[in-house]
Amino acid sequence: MVSKDELQRFFDAEFPHSRFDIESLGERMAVIRKPITGAHLRPGGTVSGPVLMEVADAALYVALLGTLGLVALAVTTNLNINFMRKPRADRDVIAECRLLKVGKTMVIGEVSLYSDGEPEPVAHATGTYAIPPAR
Repeated sequence: MVSKDELQRFFDAEFPHSRFDIESLGERMAVIRKPITGAHLRPGGTVSGPVLMEVADAALYVALLGTLGLVALAVTTNLNINFMRKPRADRDVIAECRLLKVGKTMVIGEVSLYSDGEPEPVAHATGTYAIPPAR
C-alpha cells in the first residue's frame, strides 16, 4: 500500500490544478478534503456540480491508488452522482470513499460528499475505474 504522504506528493505533482488534501487512507478507503473558494461557486452561492464530481472522482482515484499502488494509467470509465442537498459555500467539501470491488481489470467504489461539519451528505457518487493490464 502507498502511504498517504507519497500519494499526496504524487497528486500535487501530477494534478497540480486539482487541489485537495488526503485526510486519511486505508485498505479500500480514502477521505479527501477540497478547500472551497469563490472560484468553485455557482450562481446561488453554492458549490458547483462539476466541482463535486471532480472531488468524487479524485476520492475514488485516491482510494484505488492507495489500495493497488501507483497505477497511474487507471482511468475512470463511469461516474454517476446524485446531488442531494445544497453544499455550503463557506465550508470545505469532504469526500469519503469506499471501494466495493477491487478486481484485476476493474475497481468499483462509492463516495459520500459532505460540507465540512455537516452530518448529512450533499451528494453520493458511484464510479468505475479500468485498470490497465500489467506489462
